[in-house]
This record gives sequence, C-alpha cells and structure tokens, in this order.
Amino acid sequence: MMKITIFALAAFAIALAFPQDPQQQQQQAPVAIVKQDSEVDVNGYNFEFETSDGTSRQEQGEYKNDTDQQGLSIKGSYKYVAPDGQHISVSFIADKNGYQPTEHTGEDAANPQS
Repeated sequence: MMKITIFALAAFAIALAFPQDPQQQQQQAPVAIVKQDSEVDVNGYNFEFETSDGTSRQEQGEYKNDTDQQGLSIKGSYKYVAPDGQHISVSFIADKNGYQPTEHTGEDAANPQS
C-alpha cells in the first residue's frame, strides 16, 4: 500500500510539472542577452544588461567614506514588460537612507527620467 501511495504522489507531481498550456509554451521564444557591460574597481562598480524581451537593468555603486555616509551609495534602474503587457520601469537610489524606488508605468516606463 505504501508503494502505491508513493507512486501516486510521484505521478501527481510529474503531472503538475507539465505546462498547463502547451501552445503558449511553444510561442515563447528563448530570451537572449543582447547587451552586457560591467566594470568593478576598489571605489565602486557599474553594470548594465539588456535582453531580447526588452528587460534591462543598469546600476552604479560608489563607495563612500566620509562623515555623511560610510558604505555603498547605489543608483540604478530596471525595466520589463509584466505578464499583463504593462511596461514597468523603476529608478532607485540605495544609500544610508535605505532603498528608495520610483516606479514609472505605461508610457512613462519607456523613457523614465531619473
């Protein structure tokens, strides 16, 4: 009886792992990296990438060691198309005051002003 239960659970898990809509899976092309750059040194870093589906990210980090702040100060942005088709773009700063995002949606997402 125990073997039958284990087999049934395994078969159920395999069935759940298959895509629910095979046509939708076939229509999605693989996503490729179309642009990638980075630079790292002792004072900070910067990187950016873009993929074939329109997703992109860029970020610059600078090491601060002064009386106002000690540690990394980071500025960046990322954008993507949500599953519902909405264009999302977020600009952010992360420093001694924490993570501070600014979201842009719709037409603003195509050209966010940082």
